[in-house]
Amino acid sequence: MRTFVIILCAFCMFSLSSCATRVVARPGTVTVIKTPPKNYKIVKVKGKRYYFWNGTHYKKTRRGYVVVRV
Repeated sequence: MRTFVIILCAFCMFSLSSCATRVVARPGTVTVIKTPPKNYKIVKVKGKRYYFWNGTHYKKTRRGYVVVRV
């Protein structure tokens, strides 16, 4: 009986695995544009200011303009 319990416990330990997995997401390449072209448009979304030109939305940062949505 003792052997059966040990085998059963070992089976449960190896068959039950943790569902936790570690996912590491690396940020994509960030394109920073120093100066916007003259024909940009300012778009406000939920009170935040975005810049739109060439079919792409940008956000102003300290380093320049960063692509928000393609």
